[in-house]
Parts: sequence; C-alpha cells; structure tokens
Amino acid sequence: MASKRRDWGRIRQLQSGRWQARYPGPDGVLRPAPETFETRKAAAGWLAEKQTEIEKEDWVDPDAGKVPFMSYATKWVAERKLSETTRERYEVIVRRQFEPTFADKKVADIKAATVRRWRSELTSAGVGAPTVAKSYRLLRAIFNTAVNEDRMVKRNPCNIKGAGDDDSPERSVLSVQQVFALADAVTPRYRVLVLLATFTSLRFGELAALRRRDIDLLIGEVRVRRSQAELRGRTVIKGPKSAAGKRTVAIPAAIIGDLRKHLERYSESGADGVVFIGPQGGVLRRRNFRRLWTKALKVADIDEGVHFHDLRHTGNQLAAEGGATTKELMARMGQSTSRAALIYQHATRERDRAIADAISKNVDAVRKPKDKRARKRAKSDRKGHAGGTQGGKAA
Repeated sequence: MASKRRDWGRIRQLQSGRWQARYPGPDGVLRPAPETFETRKAAAGWLAEKQTEIEKEDWVDPDAGKVPFMSYATKWVAERKLSETTRERYEVIVRRQFEPTFADKKVADIKAATVRRWRSELTSAGVGAPTVAKSYRLLRAIFNTAVNEDRMVKRNPCNIKGAGDDDSPERSVLSVQQVFALADAVTPRYRVLVLLATFTSLRFGELAALRRRDIDLLIGEVRVRRSQAELRGRTVIKGPKSAAGKRTVAIPAAIIGDLRKHLERYSESGADGVVFIGPQGGVLRRRNFRRLWTKALKVADIDEGVHFHDLRHTGNQLAAEGGATTKELMARMGQSTSRAALIYQHATRERDRAIADAISKNVDAVRKPKDKRARKRAKSDRKGHAGGTQGGKAA
C-alpha cells in the first residue's frame, strides 16, 4: 500500500493491516522500525521518540551492534593499556567464560536476560565466586565502551546489582602456633618463606622477587620494590600495581635470627642474589611450591583449604590486633585504598567486643552471688518489718 508522507519520517499500512514506520537517520539513510505497529497512532508515537533521540544526539545506529561479540571483546582487550598479568587474565576470561555462551552472538544480541542466564550458568557449573565476579566486571567494562564510546548499543545489559562484588568466603586466620607448625613442616629451604609471608604480610610474588639488598638485618626491615608474575610458563619481574606497593616493612625481631640463617644457607650470594630459590637454583614458582604446601598442611594437621595467601591475611590480622591504625595497615599491606585495611580493623573491633563480653561474664559471675545474698537479706528485712507492724497493731 502507498506510504503517507509526514513532516518527518514515513508511515504506511501493510497488506496485513499493520503499520510500518520508517525514519531518516543522521546519515540520511531511511531505516524501518524493528517491528510493525497495530495502529497508525502507535507508529507515529514511535517516530516521535526516534526523532527526539536524534535531536538529543542519543541515537544509536541499529547496524553498529551487528559486530560479532567475541571479535569485539578480543579487540577491546588488545587495545587497552594493561599490565601483562592483567592482559593475560582478561584473555583467559574471554576464552573460557565468554566464548562458550557468546561465540555466535552479535554485540546487539546480548540483552540483560542473556547476561543473567550466562552468570547463572557459570555459577551452576561450579565456577568460583571470585572468577564469576571478575568475569562480570570485564563484561560490564566492555559494554560500557560499546555504549559510551563506540555507540554500538544504547544500554549496558550488565545491570545485576552486586554481581561484580567479590563475595569470597572469609579467609582463614591461623594462630601463631599453626604458622610455626607449617614452617617446621615445609621443606627447610622454605621455612623462612612461610614466616616472612606471615609476619611481614608480603605476597608470594613479592617474596619470590626479593634480593639480598632488599633486606636490612641490622635495622630489621625488608624493602618491597618489585614482584614476580607467572605468565604462560614464564616469569616476569615487574613493578607494583600502585605507588603504595613500593614500601618498607619492619621485620619482627623474633624471626631475624631465622632470616639470617636462611640467607647464609639458601640464598644466592651477592647483593643482587635472589633470597628464595629452588634446590637446583631455579626460580620459585607457585605451581612447584603448591605441592610442598599441600604436604606441609597434612603434616601440620591444618585444614587443606588453607592457602598460602592466608598467611598474609593472618599477618594483617595480627597487625590490626597489635593496634595498627588504618594508615599503618595500608602502608604495611601496600594498599592505596583503605577498603582492605578497614576489613581487619572491623574484625579487631569484633574481637574487642568478644573480649569485653568475656570480661562482663567474669564480672557477673563474681557479682551474682553477692546480689543474690543481698536480695535474700532485703526479702528477710521486708518480712521482719511486716511482722513487727502487725504485732504493733495487735497490741
């Protein structure tokens, strides 16, 4: 049927009786609405909305989002300025977490319902909560670019509240006795690795990158200037993530003697000698050390779910319990924000409340017998007073 011209856009009735709307985009191309309408008024209303979008420069080319999502995500990662470790982590997420679901989809095909289903399937498949959260954050970041910079879609489909939060289970906190039990159970070469990880809160990569010149036994300090990252079978020495990562941490005097013996027996010689190396002089790697760690947990009779990183968590907790302020915890941990430090201070406040409750119980245990006797005396006095009064009346 013939179309009826308007001031802006066109509307025509199809043989089916429904109405079709078409409009000129900013590029001059006449584009049809993605669906037909039951009435002419509905078609006109849709055109009015589309005209408003163009006038407000809020219009999105419906063809722009027809790019395959996987090629767009891969390009997004490649074009970003990222550290080698972050780039590799993103590439793994794109390959393992995105591809199975989004391989055959265009950018515009991925709606909010698609994202909800994808996230639910990851969780059902047993993917860990931290990995799911990281994957969701990356997907949301990619779509932020698609919406705000490339204008491929109008809205970000990643709108699940809290989906990007790391709801990791609470990390284990070991006792000092357990820490030394682990240190004694692991291979002697790595005994001090366990102690230093705990009592200075250094990360595994920071410990692996330590040189002799980074340790001052006289003052009792360790200087963190670099970290070791493991990438696809190779290791890379890199700087810290932030300026706060470069720091000097005091070493407890209680382990200085152990550290001195380690440097004499196991570390490479020279100021630039590596502090922690393998039996054959090789680089310390997480994968190789993990076998020794698992064995040490069994020997020390400690839960096999405890990770090496929990030593850092334990050290942070000990520092908080020792009275460290938020800024002091941030400096010791190498954190540029207070979020992580506040977690330990919150735990310390909870522990302080538990201590106060225990004190209260002790106070109550002492006071209750006295209070009980006082109540008995008061009751007896009331009875005596009542009896005397009645006797007086009788007289």
